[in-house]
Amino acid sequence: MAKPDAVDASPSTAIFLCEDKATGQAVGTMRVQSTTRGGTKLEIEKYVVPPPELELHGRAEITRLSSILGADPFVRLALWKAAYLYCMATQARWLMIGVRKPALIRAYERMGARDIFDDKKTVPLGHAGNLPHRVLALDIGSCDQTWRAENHPMLNFMVGTVHPDLCIFPSVHRYPAEQIRLHVA
Repeated sequence: MAKPDAVDASPSTAIFLCEDKATGQAVGTMRVQSTTRGGTKLEIEKYVVPPPELELHGRAEITRLSSILGADPFVRLALWKAAYLYCMATQARWLMIGVRKPALIRAYERMGARDIFDDKKTVPLGHAGNLPHRVLALDIGSCDQTWRAENHPMLNFMVGTVHPDLCIFPSVHRYPAEQIRLHVA
């Protein structure tokens, strides 16, 4: 991943870079691919066929979400919020997520994500080292309503707080491989 690949350069992909406000140091990154920006298939869809109800709408996938060792946990939250806002802005209704770690699976399920397979089977994902993953889908269009109904702990952060440094809109009409920079304190 030291060099951009074809997915990075695609107009259906946005690369997000989170920088420390004080130092300018890169502290986190993620890639969001969407079918609403000219892409027909997500990387994850090379290994799984989405249920018909997902195929009727725009879909997105987050990959390469990472932060530097010792980074403030807010970095990943800021990137997650940027992905949520990006999906809303690009009208990607469904977010497909390949997950391995049980704690992350529980966190995504708490956010409203559900397995796309009734039996919760795992699938080896070629773009994730051929390791077995559960495949979840999150209905971005109903997140706000779900989080409000459950009084979800992330509700205020995700939809009740304006974070001016989370600017995703230049990415909506961008040139290929443009990086979106997020500045965190």
